[in-house]
Amino acid sequence: MDYRNLGRTGLQVSELCLGTMQWGWTADEPASFEVMDAFVEAGGNFIDTADVYSRWVDGNPGGVSETIIGRWMKARGNRRQIVLATKVRGRMWDGPNGEGLSRGHIMAAVEDSLRRLDTDYIDLYQTHFYDAGTPIDETMRALDDLVQQGKVRYVGCSNYPAWRLAKALWASDKQGLARYDSIQPHYSLVHRAEFERDLKPLCEEEGIGVIPYSPLAAGFLTGKYHRDQPWPDSARADGIRNRYDNDRSWASLAALETVAQARGKTFAQVALAWQLSQPVITSPIIGANSVEQLNDILGVVDFRLDANEMQALNDASAWE
Repeated sequence: MDYRNLGRTGLQVSELCLGTMQWGWTADEPASFEVMDAFVEAGGNFIDTADVYSRWVDGNPGGVSETIIGRWMKARGNRRQIVLATKVRGRMWDGPNGEGLSRGHIMAAVEDSLRRLDTDYIDLYQTHFYDAGTPIDETMRALDDLVQQGKVRYVGCSNYPAWRLAKALWASDKQGLARYDSIQPHYSLVHRAEFERDLKPLCEEEGIGVIPYSPLAAGFLTGKYHRDQPWPDSARADGIRNRYDNDRSWASLAALETVAQARGKTFAQVALAWQLSQPVITSPIIGANSVEQLNDILGVVDFRLDANEMQALNDASAWE
């Protein structure tokens, strides 16, 4: 597996990042261990989670994914080999300070994450989404203090519009604080405008690492859905249909199929290769409930698209 610098830093991360939102939800602990073992065996070293995973599930208090990862790293004795990323912002306890990016919430939440992960440092600590109720200076000062204390090594953000990211970078530069060195945007072949309009040029200019989430559009880009066939009867399928059942998305899927057939690859592998063939992208976040699912995705390793293939996919999915 290829390794890339995280933005302008010297931190080397694998070209794929293993997302773990499903740990303790759709994948139990033994399955989670198996997938992480297979990911590392394939050369992966970058694992992403969040403190809130998966608090939205009945009976899940949050922190479950972090706890499973902590148990796995302790059992395997591989903490130094893993670039571990987690996030802060979502509600984790009752009361007005149980969520957000205030100094009070961050300082308490990081201690909880460190305990669940059974580690004394977090490689990449990310603000999960912005907090309009907290001054950015307060957030960045708190994150800088965690870096100075050695509890966090790098900081990143997720779901920030370009102007908020630029404002955070300016605050860090002005006050000499740790800055955001990465961002997790929602980005895929059928969800391009949100990232490409403003965030992409900012990331290129400022050397921000880009770690896209939902690169397979919640499964739409795996080829399991067909325009001339009935949609599955499920809440998940309804959500995908509401977002992607449109002419541009189906044209994108058709172009994806053409490249996949020509190269002997799966839809998912081509969709990921489209991202990895862009210099601005550091490491798409992939998810798998089983080793079989992971192995299919790993077919993208060392696979890149040529200029003609990129152009065909870009033309079919053009958002302007």
